[in-house]
Amino acid sequence: MLTVYNTLTRQKEAFNPIDPNNVRMYVCGMTVYDYCHLGHARVMVVFDMVARWLRQSGYPLTYVRNITDIDDKIIARAAQNGESIGELTARFIQAMDEDAAALGVQKPNEEPKATEYVAQMIAMIERLIANGKAYAADNGDVYYAVREFAAYGQLSGKSLDDLRAGERVEVDGFKRDPLDFVLWKAAKAGEPAWESPWGNGRPGWHIECSAMGEEMFGQAFDIHGGGADLQFPHHENEIAQSCGASGVCNHSHDDLAGKHTQSHVKYWMHNGFIRVDNEKMSKSLGNFFTIREVLKKYDAEIVRFFILRAHYRSPLNYSDAHLDDAKGALTRLYTTLKNTPPADVAITADSNEYTQRFFAAMNDDFGTVEAMAVLFELAAEVNKTNDAQLAGVLKALANVLGLLERDAVAFLQGDLHDTDGLSSEAIDALIAQRQAARAAKNWAESDRIRDELTAAGIILEDAAGVTTWRRQ
Repeated sequence: MLTVYNTLTRQKEAFNPIDPNNVRMYVCGMTVYDYCHLGHARVMVVFDMVARWLRQSGYPLTYVRNITDIDDKIIARAAQNGESIGELTARFIQAMDEDAAALGVQKPNEEPKATEYVAQMIAMIERLIANGKAYAADNGDVYYAVREFAAYGQLSGKSLDDLRAGERVEVDGFKRDPLDFVLWKAAKAGEPAWESPWGNGRPGWHIECSAMGEEMFGQAFDIHGGGADLQFPHHENEIAQSCGASGVCNHSHDDLAGKHTQSHVKYWMHNGFIRVDNEKMSKSLGNFFTIREVLKKYDAEIVRFFILRAHYRSPLNYSDAHLDDAKGALTRLYTTLKNTPPADVAITADSNEYTQRFFAAMNDDFGTVEAMAVLFELAAEVNKTNDAQLAGVLKALANVLGLLERDAVAFLQGDLHDTDGLSSEAIDALIAQRQAARAAKNWAESDRIRDELTAAGIILEDAAGVTTWRRQ
């Protein structure tokens, strides 16, 4: 049985969806004002892996990943660029889709945009006010009254008193409590605005996901995911909003300490941070990498492999050395499939000992580290036996993770990164020249051509009178 680590209860729990015939997963997506970075790549790849495994396990899944297309950063960037908000967000949504596709991320079933659900956000804020959980301030803003939600802090493990003691933000004179957060922002000159009962304005960030999640799935659903940075305050605020608006929390749990928790979501999942030299990746530290920058140097499947070879909840340390290591490891798997073309096989958990262990690993909170180890053990066995059926199992298991989906020769020969840019045609021509030199017993010329190709990052493999090649 699949178990999932629930951030809310801080323990692994058996996965028992509300409706096994309609599993629902909502993941917080990107704010589209810039190119996606490696942190976004991890969110996209991790929850793509989760979606793939749920479907592999027989669950009919509806996967929703939202798009934030209105917020302070978007407004500021559009003004800075001298373009409309719509032009800015459309451009970066397209870039996001291109990056996701390169990484082998399958499209979610739905990608709601915040600007398309403002009416639902206004309706939810009205319910929060009616339920005594929110209030309209004299400046036209609407705030959530944090102290009116007794369970606030349960997801992050923070108490209200601790939060208040650590409050560093200048107190807003219109708030009743410094911890209260904005649900609706009064309109400012030159900014987009919508009509509301409290005057023209726009929604706060947190209310967006509560309203879109409810519109997509109703007042309760199975999985809510996102990066660890969203655990507080974004997801903490979502619980407060959604439970406060519905009047009930549909799922109650006891955590490891026996403390009772409540949420509109049954399982909260968060992937770990990306780190660079063991420090969190951030623009302020100057160690910030966009997906596009990384893909200039490394094949996208190598990046996907690099992300999945770590457990999704663990920190992931980025470096060229780690990407180079991932490249070598993935190359070994593809080389196995090149040398032993795989048979077309269907897999089940009980197909053989390798599938049993792979399925057991994935069912233990999506244990890709152990699942990857199974792939390499299987590859070693294929290399010894040249068993096409086992090669087929290797490919089928890897495909579940969105790996080894390409033709092996195409992968091994198709990556121009880290070479001098020799095309396949140029390489084939040099190999033909080398073969002619060998036929003429001109060993010096043959060695010169091999050395030239080696310097260009091309590995030659001579076997049974045939020369094949791959890129390093």
